[in-house]
Amino acid sequence: MSTPRVLVSAAELARRIADGRRTVVLDVRWSLGGPDGRTAYAEGHIPGAVFADLTAELAVPVAAGSAEEAAGGRHPLPPRERFEESARRWGIDDGDAVVVYDDVSGQSAARAWWMLRDAGLADVRILDGGLAAWLRAGEELESGHELAALGNVHLVSGVLPRIDADEAASFPGVLLDARAGERYRGEVEPVDPRAGHIPGAVSAPTAGNLAADGTFLPPAALRERYAALGVRPDRPTAVYCGSGVTAAHDVAALAVAGFDAALYPGSFSQWSRDPARPVVLGDSPDGIASAS
Repeated sequence: MSTPRVLVSAAELARRIADGRRTVVLDVRWSLGGPDGRTAYAEGHIPGAVFADLTAELAVPVAAGSAEEAAGGRHPLPPRERFEESARRWGIDDGDAVVVYDDVSGQSAARAWWMLRDAGLADVRILDGGLAAWLRAGEELESGHELAALGNVHLVSGVLPRIDADEAASFPGVLLDARAGERYRGEVEPVDPRAGHIPGAVSAPTAGNLAADGTFLPPAALRERYAALGVRPDRPTAVYCGSGVTAAHDVAALAVAGFDAALYPGSFSQWSRDPARPVVLGDSPDGIASAS
């Protein structure tokens, strides 16, 4: 894939806003098992930012234990038409520049970045360091809710590479698991029915993409990180996580490093709900077969 600049600094975003350059800013605050971020958004957000609801707008809401969850995982991607409606509600027009941010160093905002890039938008960037970087730069927040003028953007789908469960089962390159190491190893599993990882997957937690201040590591450091995990330009790479959200953070980091990577949207939440799919435990990719 041909990926333009992935990140924008707080200083650059502030200059764009001050100069009046057309930029749609999306607040994508969300946490696993927590509130949707709307309250925090109302209490203080980047001026002009519109709230994007990850659960309701960046995914198809499904009931826990439903057939839909079993088929597509916890956060299935919405159809193009539905996503286009959301993007227009956010005020996006054709040709707009979009900046997405959150308060967890891009780990939920990356989902919006990936989806908008996959839908054909050329200039979508993640605020490097998220809301904390904005505040460290001395910038202000505003409270309340922004209601954007309806946009006219026309979206497509399938611009970026993705894989499904069957392709993950026999992936010919490097399959990366973006979850925390303890979930990869199967020591804990807070939400999905089985613990462990997909056989052959390599652990690549999203935290390893970040410097101590929550910004992305420099491109050279990210290249070194992923090369050590087996990623090469001539070898296919794909990423999964729990439900397809934080995997996009690894895809973004790989893009910063100059590597292309596919996303497995259903991720482990889909895989682990299919009893025919094997799960393994431990530190190594092939691990120990799970009894559950």
